[in-house]
Amino acid sequence: MAVKPKRSRESLSIAYIGGGSRGWAWKLMSDLALEPALSGVIRLYDIDREAAEENALIGSRLHQDPRCVSRWRYETVPDLQSALEGADFVVLSILPGTFREMQADVHLPEEYGIFQPVGDTTGPGGLLRALRTVPIYQGFARAIQESCPRAWVINYTNPMAVCLRTLYKTFPAIKAFGCCHEVFGTQDLLAAAASEMMPDITVERQDLDTAVTGLNHFTWITSASYKDVDLMPLFTEFAEQNWQEGWGTWEHSVFASAQRVKFDLHLRYGLIAAAGDRHLAEFCPKSWYLADAEAPAAWKFHLTSVDYRVRVRREINNLRQRVIAGTEKFPLKASGEEGVAQMKALLGMAPLRTNINLPNRGQVPELQPGTIVETQARLSRDSIQPEQATAVPWPLAGWLQLHAANQEAAVEAAERRDTQQAFQALLQDPLVDLAPADAEEMFHRMLEATKAYLPGWHW
Repeated sequence: MAVKPKRSRESLSIAYIGGGSRGWAWKLMSDLALEPALSGVIRLYDIDREAAEENALIGSRLHQDPRCVSRWRYETVPDLQSALEGADFVVLSILPGTFREMQADVHLPEEYGIFQPVGDTTGPGGLLRALRTVPIYQGFARAIQESCPRAWVINYTNPMAVCLRTLYKTFPAIKAFGCCHEVFGTQDLLAAAASEMMPDITVERQDLDTAVTGLNHFTWITSASYKDVDLMPLFTEFAEQNWQEGWGTWEHSVFASAQRVKFDLHLRYGLIAAAGDRHLAEFCPKSWYLADAEAPAAWKFHLTSVDYRVRVRREINNLRQRVIAGTEKFPLKASGEEGVAQMKALLGMAPLRTNINLPNRGQVPELQPGTIVETQARLSRDSIQPEQATAVPWPLAGWLQLHAANQEAAVEAAERRDTQQAFQALLQDPLVDLAPADAEEMFHRMLEATKAYLPGWHW
């Protein structure tokens, strides 16, 4: 197949898969509107065509906002191939399934005493979400191979590792990486700790030099400094001071925490767990932070119900209708995400060092080659170079290896429609503290709840 020359930065083609998104799409649209160095066309594809058309209308109107400093043409396309044809960048941001399936992912296990604050990466919910995600991402990979094999593919969908592993197994030459802002929040906490412990200075996240390793949502900062100051001993002191009561407010948002899980893990392993407490708790044994429905409040973080997510979507849909009707302005502001900066780096405009998810090619020595890992990497013209990660203590490496094995088992089980292998992965998950018979009953009920996305499976 003939490959067209790369476009200039003034005429980029971006395919947005999941273009009806209420969250990530608006963030990218805002950041692109505020970036004067890039312009072009954005093709929005979504199985919810109406939602994509509404985003296209909003995107087209952004040029009327005096704060907009770029020129983008938004188009809604009827199929995946039309979106991908000749794309320079592909953004993948979808919900694998509906809130109906998510309801079972998150809340059905509660009947068995398993509580999941998120349920999209690990635990029973993460596994079931993985099983229905793999076939979707196999289709994406084949379509990208056919229509835009040289495009850079940016994934935001969870489970992050499963999505990327599927892309690379299906199309090994794909140029894909995954973005997650969880590390940013931990860097913000580290900067706040530095500012509090060294009151003569004010430290921002961007001022820090950090190194990370591990798996998405179970990522660890192995070193951190501000100029010539080693921040790891400082953070230990900060954690010791705040472990009992926590730090900061957490009641105002279901996504907030008082960082007690993070402090506890730091004091346990010596490294800084670089994700939100809601995610971190799910990777640990049930008895640590999720022993029962009351445990999260004791540790000062929240269980995020699917009903809450449904309410938020309804509110955002109402906002979208007001924006379309012209009774309210689009919330145009910088998102704090790095998608646009990553695009600029890959176009050769401004090199970037950041944390991203990529296949392990030796940068994390404790994990198998091909495992999707999160590390620092340097992005430059058409190139991503991951950094060698610092080794972690072997007890922690054991947790990483267990979860990496479960992720690989989930991908293989979905590829083969292998119910037994999927169940084996479920049974060894640290959250699943059940007798095998009870775990099997729960698992089959969860499979029934998501069977619309599991054609050809038998159980």
